Amino acid sequence: MVGSLSQPTLITSVVRALSLLDTVGAQCGPVPAKKLARLTGLPLATTYHLLRTLLHEGYLDREDGGYVLGAQVSTLADRRQEDGHRTHGVLRGLHDELHAPAYLSVLDDGEIRLVDVADSPDAPRTDMWVGFEDAAHATALGKAVLASLPEARCRDYLSEHPLVDLTSATVTSRRVLLQQLQRNPEIATDEQEYAVGVACMAVPVPSTAIVGAVAISVPLERRSALLASRHALRRAAQLIALARDAVAG
Repeated sequence: MVGSLSQPTLITSVVRALSLLDTVGAQCGPVPAKKLARLTGLPLATTYHLLRTLLHEGYLDREDGGYVLGAQVSTLADRRQEDGHRTHGVLRGLHDELHAPAYLSVLDDGEIRLVDVADSPDAPRTDMWVGFEDAAHATALGKAVLASLPEARCRDYLSEHPLVDLTSATVTSRRVLLQQLQRNPEIATDEQEYAVGVACMAVPVPSTAIVGAVAISVPLERRSALLASRHALRRAAQLIALARDAVAG
């Protein structure tokens, strides 16, 4: 789920229902309601009320006098796995077409995370020598995600994440970085900003379900090939958006 950069407002009943699901899933067999109330610390009446709702929606089933996870939980897991296969297939196709490692990043719980890579021995991924969450400002992937955020959220993110100097080319000024993001929000690049000898290009994923970006990286001597790759990148981003939006819908 795409996270907010501000402190979330939690809905107590949802938190309690999720606690029940977690507890049922952690047990080896059917769990009686009274045991669930004891394990979660919930009042018994509240436990019964939430269990009835979860049963009705298919997230729990009754079995041998207790509760087990329902078919809807498996359906959600299957959808997520299928989504992962689809998006990785898109990245693999991009890698094969451009002979370059392909990456997918998303904004998750307020952090920009690298979630998938398609590479090969002939086109290996960039060595992630600094954790991605601490280096989004220095990567095309991170900048593409930031450029797709509303300006206030982008500024919030940058205020909470120091612009660490990773190489002599890294942009460490928030003002300069914001100017770059506003100048061309459709395409983001970095040239030796994260890793010496590496150039990258990224485009945002035009999805209503996620805030993300797709990128490729190449050795610096191949950086002239990046501009010709933008159409393939945009096509891959659109395919990933279709896959993610279909799952969310």
